[in-house]
Amino acid sequence: MILADENIPSTIIGALREKNIEIYSIYENNRGISDREIIEVSQNPPRIILTEDKDFGEWVFAHGVKSISVLFLRYRYVERFEITQILVNLIEQKGE
Repeated sequence: MILADENIPSTIIGALREKNIEIYSIYENNRGISDREIIEVSQNPPRIILTEDKDFGEWVFAHGVKSISVLFLRYRYVERFEITQILVNLIEQKGE
């Protein structure tokens, strides 16, 4: 399962759902919670955090939080459709 951080565009979330990829949206369900709370939500059930927020890398490396998986997206706005397809392909190849 994927946990989409609040900053993930609805177009990406929608594209993943169209491919029957289970995705939990922080924007839809827990808007405004802290990064620490997002990490807690990602633990049960275990989810990969999909984010554009570099702070999650800090949680993993600087704070030593090893129990999370983070997929960090960085792209230009004009690339959003391409990045969405790449993401769908990656998840389908690797499984949820």
